[in-house]
Amino acid sequence: MRNLRVILSGGGTGGHIYPAIAIANEIKMRYPEAEFLFVGAKDRMEMEKVPQAGYKIEGLWISGIQRKLSLKNLAFPFKLLSSLGKSRKIIKKFKPNVVIGTGGFASGALLKVASGNKIPTLIQEQNSLPGITNRILGKRVDRICAAYEETKRFFPAEKTIITGNPVRQDLLEITSKKEEAEQFFKLKGEEKVVLILGGSLGARRINQLLEKYVSRFEKEKIRVIWQVGKLYFSDYKKYDGGFVQVHEFLNRMDLAYAVADVIISRAGAISVSELSIVGKPVLFIPSPNVAEDHQARNAKAVADKEAALMLRENDLDKHFESVFFGLLKSEEEQQKLGANIKKLALPDATAKIVDEVEKLVKI
Repeated sequence: MRNLRVILSGGGTGGHIYPAIAIANEIKMRYPEAEFLFVGAKDRMEMEKVPQAGYKIEGLWISGIQRKLSLKNLAFPFKLLSSLGKSRKIIKKFKPNVVIGTGGFASGALLKVASGNKIPTLIQEQNSLPGITNRILGKRVDRICAAYEETKRFFPAEKTIITGNPVRQDLLEITSKKEEAEQFFKLKGEEKVVLILGGSLGARRINQLLEKYVSRFEKEKIRVIWQVGKLYFSDYKKYDGGFVQVHEFLNRMDLAYAVADVIISRAGAISVSELSIVGKPVLFIPSPNVAEDHQARNAKAVADKEAALMLRENDLDKHFESVFFGLLKSEEEQQKLGANIKKLALPDATAKIVDEVEKLVKI
């Protein structure tokens, strides 16, 4: 189909944005003439990250409902009406053949309008426990591509397919990138490299914890690539230098993964999927500040298979030092965890999702 027109919507966090970009890239690879438009929430990170990936994006005036009592909730009905109105205009003007949502409140408004206009719709759910937007949309859309078997109980079984989570294609083969990665991060020598990931915005508790060990990293000659996040960069950039590199954000995650020997990470669904493909030893520190504790569920599912280590935030002060430095010293443990997590990888997820897109638009 030469004139395939696709709208993708998902945002608020990297966990919603990067799956949408991965799906768009796969469609573009199959249909180079296809036209794309992303729709996100104004003032959220998708407005920056999507154009960086080479796609156009329109912003809606929308945000989520605060779980605690907040004056911000008073604006929600007005934001919702505004977003529905703009979604109608976007769809009328762009005339998509299919609309794809990967989570977040912007995708809720857009897919509601698209399904109401009988345009083929698909959502991709990253977590074992779906977010509120996708739970509502599940009854309306034509297809649900889920990452976990247990997700099926939240959606109509006849239109739910288990595909796994889409990941960036540049992560599928990182072994050959080791030399390029060492040059990119200006690393030389035989020292161990630790990659610390707190998510795109950052993780306060992880940053506070690692701050205590900066001098030990220097003393023991452990090289650290520390992604502190947008919210915390100004507080931690003073530690940049010597054996510790401090980054606000890592735009070349493939190279960061390629050069790492051990990884400390949050346990968002996309992070877990990426790290499974990467196949490196991981210590998960799940965020406790997410709906229904799904990061802890994600991490525990991997740790129970002896494919990663996991520490909850309230156990860090007591156990981090022995668990992390114990892992760093044990080549045997590193190899075991790396091999076991690799077995959990679903590298064909993006292709399977786009196969479903093709069925919907009858290509």
